[in-house]
Amino acid sequence: MSRAKPLIQLQGVTKTYGTGSAAFEALKGVDLEIEAGEFVAIMGASGSGKSTLMNILGCLDTPTSGRYLFGGRELQGLSKEQRALIRRHYLGFIFHGFNLLARTSALENVELPLLYRGMPRADRRARARKALDAVGLLRWQRHSSNELSGGQQQRVAVARAIATDPQVLFADEPTGNLDSKVTKEVMDLVAGLNRSQGITVVMVTHETAVAEYARRVVTVHDGLIESDVPNHTGRDEMEVA
Repeated sequence: MSRAKPLIQLQGVTKTYGTGSAAFEALKGVDLEIEAGEFVAIMGASGSGKSTLMNILGCLDTPTSGRYLFGGRELQGLSKEQRALIRRHYLGFIFHGFNLLARTSALENVELPLLYRGMPRADRRARARKALDAVGLLRWQRHSSNELSGGQQQRVAVARAIATDPQVLFADEPTGNLDSKVTKEVMDLVAGLNRSQGITVVMVTHETAVAEYARRVVTVHDGLIESDVPNHTGRDEMEVA
């Protein structure tokens, strides 16, 4: 019986910025496979290429060369508009800066990607409320983002990301602006969504304690994958055991 193809496959992916003497090779031939349902942390020093890797995985940028397959479909040659459709229908994003609309309610913030999909108002409102309930913020649905704490804002961002039922949740330094207590709350939430709903999570972080929530840690150095190891002592597994 043949093994199912990975959800994500990178084959010999490079990324070069600039040309001639000013050219900078951010990725130098990356091979990576991520199975559906995995929780993968990507780590690396500043300038290592981890953010470039995340941007390519999240269809925010394109490789200079190499192949990117998502569910068996090649993405590296897609136009900007086609990549936007992939993001809209298959991917969810959490950023360290929350990226919420100020003076807009939590419910309306979560509804936004569903609005872009053209979903009818009643349907998107029900979906947004379900997502807010999943992150424990349904009672704050009518509060504007600037009335919420940092931890609550990040939970709204998580709700917005999962409201579209994404196949992959990309988290870019999701705890960068949070203290240790709120960091644990947010990461427990993300790990719980991965565990209970089977959402594939790909997270960039520079914090070892945050990476411990992942079940696999990929380290990038100088544009290449330096190590790719399972995390058998992750916090998620320890807390579930």
